[in-house]
Amino acid sequence: MSELQALILGIVQGLTEPLPVSSSGHLILVPWIGDFTYLRDNESFNKTFDVALHIGTLAGVMVYFRKEVAMMIRGVFRLAIRRRAENADDRLALLMIIGTLPAVVVGGLGENFIDSKLGEPWQIAILLAVFGLLLAWADRRPESRDLTSVGRGDAIKIGLAQALALMPGVSRSGITITAGRLLGLDRDAAARFAFFLLVPSTAGAIVFKGTKAAFEGLPPGVVGPMLVGITASAISGYVAIAGLLRFVRTRTYDVFVVYRLLVAAIVLLLIATGVKEAEF
Repeated sequence: MSELQALILGIVQGLTEPLPVSSSGHLILVPWIGDFTYLRDNESFNKTFDVALHIGTLAGVMVYFRKEVAMMIRGVFRLAIRRRAENADDRLALLMIIGTLPAVVVGGLGENFIDSKLGEPWQIAILLAVFGLLLAWADRRPESRDLTSVGRGDAIKIGLAQALALMPGVSRSGITITAGRLLGLDRDAAARFAFFLLVPSTAGAIVFKGTKAAFEGLPPGVVGPMLVGITASAISGYVAIAGLLRFVRTRTYDVFVVYRLLVAAIVLLLIATGVKEAEF
């Protein structure tokens, strides 16, 4: 795997994880279009590299939301000791735990099915279009609530929606923002809650997948590209978060909906014309 390919994929991961356009879908579509055959032919390292890129993204998120992450960590320790939420830190930690559990359960039970049956380019194209249109519909709902109004029931609903993002093409941030907007959250609150959920969800996935990858080891010559990918993912992820939060304060999510529809149309056109295979 070349460092250029790692750089491209790191930037793609960092930009698309916070944005509602599906990072997992793009990490399949970009190698599919660019004929990055190394990851396709080395499936075990493909998973390891995916974990590495998520480490970079998580680092970018934690740096940007360092105050909120510190609140979550303090809250988790207090919840473990007191068994109840007594302040804002505890409440935020509890909401993140509740919102993360559905994806943990679904991901654990359906890991083999997800890996073997989902993630083909034609499937990603359809999911990009369908859930993009759902985001457009949800984003037209009235904005009646801010982040302080989110309760346990809201966290469960958003967490259940997040579990759908295990299908490449749905978008973790996209579906959680969609769920938040359907619950009446304003655009900034929906985006922030989605980003907060990214921390425990991504950290859990890194630990779970990283443990497996550690036992398999690394093929020769990949440490350099991995470091390039991690760095690119961290920097571009930070930039994407800052940009999106500024963007949605004054604009709708329509630009991302249009982008999703265009990508879906291009992928399906490439398949229909025989330029690319439907599977990768």
